[in-house]
Amino acid sequence: MSRGRFITLEGGEGVGKSTQAKALAQALRSRGLDVLVTREPGGSDGAERIRELLLAGAEERWGAPAEALLFAAARADHVEKVIRPALESGRWVLCDRFVDSSLAYQGGAGGLGIEHVRSINVLAIGDVFPDQTLVLTADQGVERARARDSGAGDRIGGRSDDYHRKVEAAFRIIAAEEPERVQLIDASGSAEEVTKRLLDAIADLLP
Repeated sequence: MSRGRFITLEGGEGVGKSTQAKALAQALRSRGLDVLVTREPGGSDGAERIRELLLAGAEERWGAPAEALLFAAARADHVEKVIRPALESGRWVLCDRFVDSSLAYQGGAGGLGIEHVRSINVLAIGDVFPDQTLVLTADQGVERARARDSGAGDRIGGRSDDYHRKVEAAFRIIAAEEPERVQLIDASGSAEEVTKRLLDAIADLLP
């Protein structure tokens, strides 16, 4: 049995990743593909427990190094228990956030350095790397996220505008460094238009 494909959706706050993950999965299933939709942090029992530690509580609960290591621990469990088995069984995996979020948030905005955070995640993901990473971009994503959450986001989403600008800049750096894997996708317009852009971006992977 051939290995499935691994697609990750990335981006800052409020760009519509969760909505597009569902829409893209439906579009892929309509083409006869067996698709697993999952998310990070979380996706496995152990990773969901770590998600609670990461997203709840005060801003100062974790420093950037501890935060990066917790994300990597959650990712290791997620890969081992969910993602790798699904890919090996021939399923397509569509993940709302993966390692590039750690690179952008803790590496770029958190000041640890993109390459440093990449090295932390080597053990966590092994050879399970996305076939394609699609980074949704939107000019007013943070404002939309705050309106959606009534101003009470989680401890990472609720950080300053400057922090989130650094996240967006880091995603653009990652895309520039790895253009064959990482594509920036305009998240403006209707949900249907954005889904079409995502499908066009992975056209080479489709059967």
